[in-house]
Amino acid sequence: MAECRIAPLTAPFAASRWWASAACCAALAACGGGSGTPAAALPQAAAPQDAAPLASGITTLPEIAVLDEAVATAVAQPQFHLAPMFVEPPDSQGMPQYGVAAQSAPLPQALPAQTRFLSTRRLTPDQLLAAQNGLLPPAPPAQAGSPPSPLAAGALVTTYTPAQVRAAYGFTALPSSTGALSAAQAAQLGAGQTIYIVNAYHNPNVVTELASFNQRFGLPGCTSKILPASTALPLPAASYTGCELVVAYTNTAGTLTATAPAYDAGWATEIALDVQWAHAIAPYARIVLIEAPDASTNSLLRAVQLANTMGPGVLSMSFGAAEGSWVSSVDSAFSSSQMTYLAATGDWGAGVMWPSVSSKVIGVGGTTLTYSGSGSRSEVAWSGTGGGTSAYVATPSYQQSGVPGVGSLARRTVADVAMNADPSTGHYLAVIPSGTSTVKWVSAGGTSLSSPMWAGLIAISNAVRAQSAQAPLGSAQPALYGKVAAVPGTYAKAFADITSGSHGSCSTCSARAGFDQLTGLGTPNATDLVSALASTAATPVAPVVTAATISGNAGKALSFTVSATGANPLSYSLTGAPVGMAVAATTGVVTWAAPVAGTYSVTAVAKDTKTSLTGQAVYTVRITAPQPPAITGASINATANLALSFSAAATASNPVSYSLSGAPSGMVISSTGLVSWPKPVAGNYSVTVTAKDTVTSLSGSAVFAVKVAAAGTPASTGLSLSASAMQGKAGVALSGTISLSAPGATGISVSISGVPLGMVFGMQATAISVQWPKPVAGNYSLLVVAKDSLGRSAQLTVPVTIAP
Repeated sequence: MAECRIAPLTAPFAASRWWASAACCAALAACGGGSGTPAAALPQAAAPQDAAPLASGITTLPEIAVLDEAVATAVAQPQFHLAPMFVEPPDSQGMPQYGVAAQSAPLPQALPAQTRFLSTRRLTPDQLLAAQNGLLPPAPPAQAGSPPSPLAAGALVTTYTPAQVRAAYGFTALPSSTGALSAAQAAQLGAGQTIYIVNAYHNPNVVTELASFNQRFGLPGCTSKILPASTALPLPAASYTGCELVVAYTNTAGTLTATAPAYDAGWATEIALDVQWAHAIAPYARIVLIEAPDASTNSLLRAVQLANTMGPGVLSMSFGAAEGSWVSSVDSAFSSSQMTYLAATGDWGAGVMWPSVSSKVIGVGGTTLTYSGSGSRSEVAWSGTGGGTSAYVATPSYQQSGVPGVGSLARRTVADVAMNADPSTGHYLAVIPSGTSTVKWVSAGGTSLSSPMWAGLIAISNAVRAQSAQAPLGSAQPALYGKVAAVPGTYAKAFADITSGSHGSCSTCSARAGFDQLTGLGTPNATDLVSALASTAATPVAPVVTAATISGNAGKALSFTVSATGANPLSYSLTGAPVGMAVAATTGVVTWAAPVAGTYSVTAVAKDTKTSLTGQAVYTVRITAPQPPAITGASINATANLALSFSAAATASNPVSYSLSGAPSGMVISSTGLVSWPKPVAGNYSVTVTAKDTVTSLSGSAVFAVKVAAAGTPASTGLSLSASAMQGKAGVALSGTISLSAPGATGISVSISGVPLGMVFGMQATAISVQWPKPVAGNYSLLVVAKDSLGRSAQLTVPVTIAP
């Protein structure tokens, strides 16, 4: 079998060149879809004298980021599909009676046996004509990136006219005569607006093909011209009285040239599709076709930049390359404030492509259309439509709103919108195969079709906006997501939500209610969507909810208020809340009567009661497990028959009850933890104090060593220290006393350790005064060590508890 190869040039910014063996080219065997260009026909860089002067003395285009070699040599592919047959168009008789044509039903046509095996992806009229003449091999050629995708055997192809498509999607019908239109009528046809079509290579028949398309379907005709290389930019404003097709050739530097790029069958088909169907939707708009010299990323980006210098408008890109980490580095090419950029999402099922993945570009997906010529249309997601979540581009702000189905996206997700793209329910397209002069008709599809149609819709919206002196939409995503889709009533009128169909086996590969990666927000109900985009009403703003971390204790009632702001009264709800937690719908007060220990991520949702926009944030709720009461033991010194008392109070979250074990007869403890013994008996005792939490039933205990010296015997009484446990509150001055007894001694030395900052002491004859002007919450332990002149020593631990 003949072999085709693609050989890129070695220079980083050079166009990728194709070469093919003579046998391969003669057989028209497709390389990358059958649109190879012989090396001899490749365009050369334009000579310096071909560069066009720009307005106001500007002689260079704005710079984009320097591309690395992998990006500069990347090659984009057109995203069209053709059903593998030439189709018969409806009789042109009566076509100018536009309303009548819109009511007719499309006619299905059966695939012929000799071509039905062909893959629809990037199938060119040249290949189709060759196959019809038996010149292609019996097996379809493989295509880079995915296996072939022929239509099913016995499949019928239904093809729609411009009138049927306009009626199906709710565009205004063309008047039977375009003479003396009112300004409002002309605006509904895109008058005064410019649609830029950026493609690679050259279609020498684009003017003839468009003229045949217009004549067959009763569309307004277009004047045409090739833009001279010397044209000053920006261009003059577009006409309000009819269509004009302007063809501009560029070189690899992105400047105008008088040299047309080389012919390429695939890109020529793409050019015909883009021009004819942008015109079918906005037939009074000016169309500027910019033909780049090759399909390299570099040349296509420079062509986009050239469009930016030409003036405001809508720019459609029906091509794509696999995304990479570089995609955001070239976003400056899509930054003109008065330009709306659109791109096809791809045609091999789930997957993400540049430029549609750019957050500055509207990604257009595809559907399969069913329409009888009257009534409502029916659509499902087309199985071939691209779309998915980017591996590199951050989630843009417009995809973080309260739009149904958007939720929380990991990164930028496409598509944003959709229209018909299935070649088996395709649209009529006039094409002239190379080497012939006869117009043939095919059924075209792919997201290559939906992108220029959406460009026409945005152009109409800009024309209607101009009627009320509003600027062009520019970046339209905030309006599409926030002004339209985020308002339930507006969304339901302006979009048809596509809820069935799939384009793969991944968890997000099936259409569903609201936004999805196959069809984005859905397909347009054109009249209502244009009205919404042209409305002067302010874009509603979703409520803002502030995240927070909330702490609490198990078993102890918890309450906090959701922090949210909004333009109108809000209603509140929770998702992911533990059992028992609830929020008051009108006040946002969250309560939990009996919290359970653990950490919880609770999403608080605030909904605007007028616009239904929502905002949300995660509240992290940490509930600490219940702790048993804490008691600090101590050594207690006493004298027989002298009343003894000391505090054994516990630190606890709830009220506690106290009990003693190992206590001598007569020693008792009060409900506040005060231990008393009216008549101590000489001896050493180990007394355990237990505190039990009356709510959790958890208990804690500590041992107090009680030493009682015999009364009236100085030698036996020895040196002793005594003090009660000290308790207080943070910030409230605390005082206490540590008592000393040293019978027979003439002096005592005392040291105290474990002293918190700010506590001071004073020495008296038989006592040490303790003062703490500003206690700090916490549990402390003072170790008091004393020595007297007789060589005796004693020590005492004094607990200090400061509550919050």
